[in-house]
Amino acid sequence: MNKVLRGLLGAAWLLTAAFPAAAEEPTTPGGFSAAQEEAIGDIVRSYLLEHPEVLVEALNAYEARQQQIAEERQRQAVIAHQSALADDALSPVLGNPDGDVVVVEFFDYRCPYCKKVADKLLQTVQKDGGVRLVMKEFPILGPDSIYAARAALAADKQGRYEDFHFALMEVEGQIDEPAVIGVAKSLGLDIAQLQKDMTSEDIEIALRRNFELAEVLEIGGTPAFVIGDTLVPGAVEMETLEALIARVRAGAS
Repeated sequence: MNKVLRGLLGAAWLLTAAFPAAAEEPTTPGGFSAAQEEAIGDIVRSYLLEHPEVLVEALNAYEARQQQIAEERQRQAVIAHQSALADDALSPVLGNPDGDVVVVEFFDYRCPYCKKVADKLLQTVQKDGGVRLVMKEFPILGPDSIYAARAALAADKQGRYEDFHFALMEVEGQIDEPAVIGVAKSLGLDIAQLQKDMTSEDIEIALRRNFELAEVLEIGGTPAFVIGDTLVPGAVEMETLEALIARVRAGAS
């Protein structure tokens, strides 16, 4: 127990011992008389005014506890939805399709942090050789993001998802319809077929599943990575990613 809290409780005990409530005097829900409760309140208030750092300490402890609770809740959700994360046939797979470690990325083509980690992520996966990288299109930054995500999934139908994905990530400036179509043309894709496939039902289903999964996992931004039972939000350092991959691999062996 915090020494400050012990002191306050001790003072409260001494106060109640020194000034017991009269038998006929009504007590508060805490078991104190109104006078005792008022006196205890004065003691606590005076102490906190003299030692405001106690409030900061309590707030920090509360926030740390809430963070632990949230992380454990996310971990349990990840465990419960492993199949949806790793085995959804509508989610493109890069790296080694038979890899022994699955890394899942939720991303948006208009997200600058996603762009920042894209090349490094690819290099890490290629260097490792045993990572199955599952791509979850998660277009949360507006209609242009949705258009780009649909185009990427349509490019997958022409066998060009990986090329299209990284080409979009390398685009400087606005990701909008002209930019997306420009990338498709530069890769020699069938534009008419691409635009037709973008409206297909399976792409609609894929995006809906990704949004539903992100909601369950409490993913509110991009990028977000899932490795094993760990969810890592933000532009993770590749050293951290490599360490998590190694940990999962060691635990599976």
